[in-house]
Amino acid sequence: MKKIALAVFLLSVFAVSAFAAEPLKLTMGTGGAAGTYYPYGGAICQVLGDKTGLVSITAQATGAAIENIRLLELGDIDLALVQNDSAHYAYNGTENFKDQKITSFTAIARLYPEVIHVVVGAESGINTIQDFKGKKISVGAPGSGIESNTRQILNVLGIEYSDLTPLYFSFTETTNGFKDRQVDGFMYTTGVPNPSLIDIGTFQKLRFIPIEGEDRDKIIEAYPFFTKYTFAANAYEGIDEPLESITVQSILVVRNDLPEDIVYAMTKALFENTEEIALIHAKGKEIDINTAKDGITIPFHPGALKYYQEVGIK
Repeated sequence: MKKIALAVFLLSVFAVSAFAAEPLKLTMGTGGAAGTYYPYGGAICQVLGDKTGLVSITAQATGAAIENIRLLELGDIDLALVQNDSAHYAYNGTENFKDQKITSFTAIARLYPEVIHVVVGAESGINTIQDFKGKKISVGAPGSGIESNTRQILNVLGIEYSDLTPLYFSFTETTNGFKDRQVDGFMYTTGVPNPSLIDIGTFQKLRFIPIEGEDRDKIIEAYPFFTKYTFAANAYEGIDEPLESITVQSILVVRNDLPEDIVYAMTKALFENTEEIALIHAKGKEIDINTAKDGITIPFHPGALKYYQEVGIK
């Protein structure tokens, strides 16, 4: 009987140990499969899982920033890539979150600039954003940060959706529609370079419309979370010299109720393994501890703050 009892005890110890060693399974909300968020999020998921040993994170394709915030609120995802402006809206109950504040998530870090791309066919006859009037324009998927940014920019410039034919397309739908000449132009809020733009450029010549001068100043005055950005020459086929635009920021956020030690470990792994992330996705090169808090107006998770304090980031 003693041997049986000992065997049962040892089995229970082994079972508890095995259970304790099991990584916490998490889901990260990203964006459409043809955009930057989905593959980039997958790279972060892989490295954070490998380097911490504490989590196993699955990247989930979504409608991007605004949908991700709603999914965090529902508890359907645990981490997400979002735009800093979308996070700001949620915390303040404005724009897409008017009268429905969402504060169930906190920040881990700023990742990279999300640049406004204004793109048309080179033979379209569209030379300015004002020329969008009367055209079929992809304004972004419903509930996306892209759609919010598109609407804000057009409104500041005195253009309403009623002045054009707005197409509420995802990255993939926009890519396919543009190739089939069903879309005259579109705006993307995304990292540089964007793979779907490179793909489109292999089928037809593109023209990139600048956001500059007085128009840019008016947009930034109305929405201060936008800042100036300059595309480098040859950033895409069709950009032969530096091109002015504006940008928001891509940030990594997490549910408030994730344990502090887990978020601390993920934050540490994020900043101490940027080279490994960059090997999987080039945007990993833009993760920088010195800009970790830039453009973020919402609170940080205590686990992230613990790491920042440890490395001297105020």
